[in-house]
Amino acid sequence: MTEDKRVIVCAHCGALNRAPMARLAAGERPDCGQCHKPLFSGHPIELKDAAAFDRMIGKSEIPVLVDFWAAWCGPCRAMAPEFAAAAQQVEPLALLAKLDTEAAPEVAGRFDIRGIPTMILFKNGREAKRQSGAVGRAAIAALAKS
Repeated sequence: MTEDKRVIVCAHCGALNRAPMARLAAGERPDCGQCHKPLFSGHPIELKDAAAFDRMIGKSEIPVLVDFWAAWCGPCRAMAPEFAAAAQQVEPLALLAKLDTEAAPEVAGRFDIRGIPTMILFKNGREAKRQSGAVGRAAIAALAKS
């Protein structure tokens, strides 16, 4: 019998890591095999540009919930602590990430982001669900786990 493993992209170095689902489900938080930093920090991952976004979304085999936001957006700033708290609740079975729409407008355009904050849940590189508007940590965690 082969072990069910999932690919997790390291937010620090971009390396691809395989982790057994049974161990992730048991709450284990592995380190990257290349840079040896934790794959799960309990904090959302900052996706700095389109390349980082494409690698994280395209290669991750666990769900990734992305918060599309901007620094000038009041509701985005208000939701940020809730989003960060939800990261602690859903890891290691899902990752939470943030993408500044001002820094990567091409990604926001690709996903037709018309209002922020907007969260999109990606599974196997594809959009699975979408939620617009600021919500609390319970709703964020529920979306990430759906």
